[in-house]
Amino acid sequence: MNIIEMKGISKKFGNTVALDNVDFSLREKEILSLMGENGAGKTTMMNILYGLYKADTGDIYYKGKPTRIHRPIDAIDLRICMVHQHFMLVPALTITENVISGAEPKRGRVFIDYKSARQRVSEIIASLDSNLNPDAKVSTLSVAAQQQVEIIKALYRQVDVLILDEPTAVLTPTEVMGLFKVLRALRDKGMSIVIITHKLKETLSIADRITVLRDGHIIDDAVDPKGTTIHELSQMMVGRQIRIGERRPTGISGSKSFEVINLNVVEHGITKVDHVNFSIMNGEILGIAGIEGNGQTEILEAITGLNTSSSVKLKLNGEELDCETSTLLRAGIGHIPEDRLAMGVLLDQSVKNNLILGYHRERSICRNGFFRQKALEAFATRGVEKYGIKTAGIDQPIKHLSGGNQQKVVVARNFSQNLEVLIAAHPTRGVDVGAIEFIHKQILDFRDQGKAVLLVSADLDEVRALSDRILILYEGSIVHECRPEEITAIQMGLMMTGMSPSDVLSHKVGKN
Repeated sequence: MNIIEMKGISKKFGNTVALDNVDFSLREKEILSLMGENGAGKTTMMNILYGLYKADTGDIYYKGKPTRIHRPIDAIDLRICMVHQHFMLVPALTITENVISGAEPKRGRVFIDYKSARQRVSEIIASLDSNLNPDAKVSTLSVAAQQQVEIIKALYRQVDVLILDEPTAVLTPTEVMGLFKVLRALRDKGMSIVIITHKLKETLSIADRITVLRDGHIIDDAVDPKGTTIHELSQMMVGRQIRIGERRPTGISGSKSFEVINLNVVEHGITKVDHVNFSIMNGEILGIAGIEGNGQTEILEAITGLNTSSSVKLKLNGEELDCETSTLLRAGIGHIPEDRLAMGVLLDQSVKNNLILGYHRERSICRNGFFRQKALEAFATRGVEKYGIKTAGIDQPIKHLSGGNQQKVVVARNFSQNLEVLIAAHPTRGVDVGAIEFIHKQILDFRDQGKAVLLVSADLDEVRALSDRILILYEGSIVHECRPEEITAIQMGLMMTGMSPSDVLSHKVGKN
C-alpha cells in the first residue's frame, strides 16, 4: 500500500520548470532512493511534500486520503519529517533541548517537563544502539552524531515518513554503514523512508526501490536495485554513459609548488591544528582525508587567509606569501570553499556577479571602478555554457539555482582564472554524477597542466580516485601519509576515527 501519493505535481520558478506533471509514490515500510541530476526536481518535490514549497498544480494523498500541506507543521502533524542536507540544529543547546524544540512536553500549563523529555530521548538513543549523551551540547558533536540527532528528532515526533536529503554527504564509510543499519531497523519497524542522493554505490546498497528524475520528469519509478548497475543508473539520470572513480595518476614529476610550514591553530585555549606541515608539487593532487571537526576547516581557513588567529608560513614556488585572502588571490591561489552557502556565493546576487566574486577588480571586466558590462556579460555567458550551469539566464539570482548548480558557479569562477594552485574543499558535495565527472575532469586537467591541487573531501572514493598522495588527519594532526593504491577506503576510515595506523596496517584491518 502507498503511504504517499503525489499526482500531477508541477512547479515553476520564474521561467524555469522544476517539475512537470509528476506522479510520485512511496510505499509503506520502504526505503526509496530518489535520484537525478542537479536541477532534476528531487528536492523541490520533497520540499512540496514537506510544505516548504507550494505546488502550482497537483494533489497529495496521505494513506489514501487527499490532504493539503501548506507549511512544515502540516507535514509534521501528518507524521512526515524531513532532514535537510544542512542540519537545523542549535549548537549551543543540548541534544535533548534540540530534539524537543517545538514539541516540548508540558508540566501544567507553563513548565516544560524536561525530566520526562530527557527520559524519552534517552530511550530513543538506546533503541538506535547509540552512545550519545542526551546532555551533550550539539556544538561538541561530529557531523555523523548531529545527523543522528536529526533522526532522533523525527523519532521523538513518532513520524511515519522520513525524508533525508543527501544524508551521507560528509560521512566516512564506517559512519555510512552505521546510518544504513539504523535506517533498515526503522524500516523494519514500519517507517517509510525517502533518501535523496547522488551516490550510486550507496543507493544500490540501501534502497528497496529507486525513482529517477530527469529535467522535471519521472524517467522510471520502479528500478530494482538488485537488477541494475551503477552504469545503468547513471545513464538513466543523465542520458549518457558516465565514467567516474577511475584512477588517472600524474605523469609529471615537478618541483615544490605550494608549501605549508608549521601551521598551528589554537582557539579558546584548545589546539585545533597541531604543527601541520606539507607541500604540494607542481603536477600533483594532494588529498586530505578526515572526519569533519578534526581540523581540516581550520587548515583551510588558515591557508586561505580567513583565520587570523592561526600561525603559519606559506610559500609559493619558493617565495613566502602574506597570508591574506587578497594577496593569495592575486598570487593565483584559487579556493572552492567547503560551505558554498556561507562562503562561496551571495544568494541575492545574480549568477553573473557570483561568477566574478573576488575577481571583480580584474582589468578585463573592470576599469576605473566601473564594470565593463559587455565584457562581464560575455565572460559570464561563456562560464554558464562551458560549465553546464542550469539557469534561466546570467541575471537570475543564484538563490533560485539548485545546490549543485550553485556549486558549478563556484567551480567555474575558479577555473576561469589563471591559477597556480587550487584549494578544493568538497568540490562535488551535493552534485550529480554528470557534474562529478565534469568537475573531476577539470581538476585532473588542471593538474596535468603542471599545476598543484589541495583536495579536502569527506568522500573517500573521491579522495582515492583523484589524489596522487593522501594525508590522513585526526584531531588536528597528520597521522598517516600514503598513496591511494597503498590503502583501502575502510582502512582510511578507521584511521580517521582514531585507530592507530600501525594497528590498522599491521593487522590488515579492513583489507576485505
